[in-house]
Order: sequence, then structure tokens, then C-alpha cells
Amino acid sequence: MGELTITKEKVLQALSTVEEPDLKKDLVTLNMIKDIEVGVNQVTFTVVLTTPACPLKELIKKNCVDAIHKHLNPDVQVTVNMTADVTSIRNNAPVLSSVKNIIAVSSGKGGVGKSTVTVNLAMALKKSGAKVGIIDADISGPSIPIMFGAEDVQPLITQKDGKNMINPILQYGIKMISIGFLTPPESAVVWRGPMASQALRQFFGDVDWGDLDYLLIDLPPGTGDIHLTLVQTVPLTGAVVVTTPQKVALADVTKGVSMFRQQQINVPILGIVENMAYFTPAELPNNKYYLFGKDGGKNMAEKLQVPLLGQIPIVQSIREGGDNGRPVMMDDEPIVSQAFRDAAEELARQVAIRNASGQKTARVEVR
Repeated sequence: MGELTITKEKVLQALSTVEEPDLKKDLVTLNMIKDIEVGVNQVTFTVVLTTPACPLKELIKKNCVDAIHKHLNPDVQVTVNMTADVTSIRNNAPVLSSVKNIIAVSSGKGGVGKSTVTVNLAMALKKSGAKVGIIDADISGPSIPIMFGAEDVQPLITQKDGKNMINPILQYGIKMISIGFLTPPESAVVWRGPMASQALRQFFGDVDWGDLDYLLIDLPPGTGDIHLTLVQTVPLTGAVVVTTPQKVALADVTKGVSMFRQQQINVPILGIVENMAYFTPAELPNNKYYLFGKDGGKNMAEKLQVPLLGQIPIVQSIREGGDNGRPVMMDDEPIVSQAFRDAAEELARQVAIRNASGQKTARVEVR
């Protein structure tokens, strides 16, 4: 008979030598090791990642196996189960308490594809296994309903704890709310700032969101009333800024980043997404044509000292997906899907790093 020489304590000692690459602490200290089981010449345990979209999961898994072989027995059979529990610094939050991370998606300029990026980042996070929602905060120009093929859908109202609550629309596994679900599609929403701001507050307080890992806020262009209402109503995990590579867009990106970095607002910039970074024809997938300039967003990210989350190509299928109500991330189109998947993984990574710092974003107080 074989002899049971490996113990749970020895497994933990071995795994305490494995560092989480981003958080710079070992997996045991971070409490990421669960459900250790040992048998004759075999070890099974679970690694709890900080996000299902972790881009380093295979590296972490390999390092765990190597640590067991190095410190315990090179011949032991190791089974590593990978799961995830998305981190949060929003514990006991008075608004959206069941939402772990609230992320603003912004652009200083219209026409850069911010809503398209929001939709496909959300889909990429959803496909990784996360629970995701979207608030369409562009009250006068809502586009989320069209991009999800749900422009004719209206949300239901149900009672919860004696209060009427709006049920978000669920499409492709993503929860969403937009003024476009609440007004006729052909009607213009001509509201002054206070009315638009009140609508956004209702999206926070009167919608039954349930448990979410990530709630993306698709903001209107610029730096106006809606942006101020957002930071006054809920403390954000951080903001993503979308741009194209061209100079005229980059000038407005600087203003958008500057707004979030103002001392009284102080929202962390999780990163920049460079949209329409290059054109790739379907029949020539290896060719890149830089229609709007090359690496403008990348260079701006370096200048502003913020992460570059990704560079998204301009491809016909992305536009078709938005127009047809089926985001391109729904289909595994190699170049496009990989670009959005990489950007979503980097976003999730930056959120985890941000949360590990333990520094909460304060809600802006109006005085």
C-alpha cells in the first residue's frame, strides 16, 4: 500500500512560494487556496482568482503545479481547479450594494465608438463567467437598446420590500437599463440637465440589479451634468476612457482624464481603449492600415501614465453587429473577438489591482 506522506499543511507551505503576479503577494497570504484534498501520491486544490477574466490563470496554474513538484514530490499527481470570486471595495455601499464594481466608460468626444466598446467589453466579461450589467447614461442619445436588438422591449415593474422596482432588460445574459426602453423609439428626449440627472439616479436606486460583478456605465460624450451626477451618486471603482488614434480625439481624451483626476472627484483611470486603431480587411487579415493614425491612444496612455487596455481594429463586422443588435463578441471572429477579449481581461486585471489597494473612491460631496 502507498503511504500518505503529503499533508494539507505541506501543500500550503509549497503554495506559499507562488506569487500572484499582479498583487505581488503569495496565494496563501491572499487566501486564494481552497478545498485542499490529499491522497496517496495525489493532491487536489482550488485556486480562487480575483476575476474569471484573469489573463494570467494558466501561468498561475502552472506555477502551482511546479511548486508542488519542487517542494513536495516531483511524481505527485496534481489537480488544480480554477474558480473566481470577483473582488470589491464597495462593501456595505448604500447604493447598489449588491454590485461589486461600478465602472464608467467615458470619452471626451463623440463618434469614437464608446458605446460599441462598452457593449463588447461587457460581452467579453460575461463570456469569461462574470455577472455583468450596463447602464445607458446617454439620456438624449441612447444606443444600447439598438446594439442589443431590444429597442422594442419594455421593462416590467415589480414590488420589492414595498417599493416599485424596475426589472432590467436581460439580453444575451447581460442586464441593462436605458431611457430607450422607457420612451418610444422615434421620440426625442429633450430634457434639461436636472431631469436627465434624475433619470440616472433612478437607474441606480429604482432598478433591481441583483448581484453583479461589473456594472458598466455608458456615459455621454464630454464632461457635463451626467458625469457630475454619477460621481455624486455612487463611488466608482474607476473609469475607462475610449479614444481613436487621431489628434482631434486625443485632445479631448486629455480633458476627460483630467476631469476624473480633479482633486474633488479623484476617480482612478483604469485605462484607455484605443478604438479604430487600424483597419483590417476580412480578405487580408494580416494587413493593417492606420486610417486615423498609428498608436495615438497608446502614446497618450504612456504620456498620462495610465494603462492601455487594448487596441480595437475597425472592421466591418463590428459595425454590422451593432446595427443588427448582436454584438460582435457573440461570435468568435478571431481578430475582433481576441482584441475585445484582451481588453476585457486587462480591464478586469486593473480592477483587481485597484481593489487590492484597499483605497475606496469617495462619493463627491456637493457643497
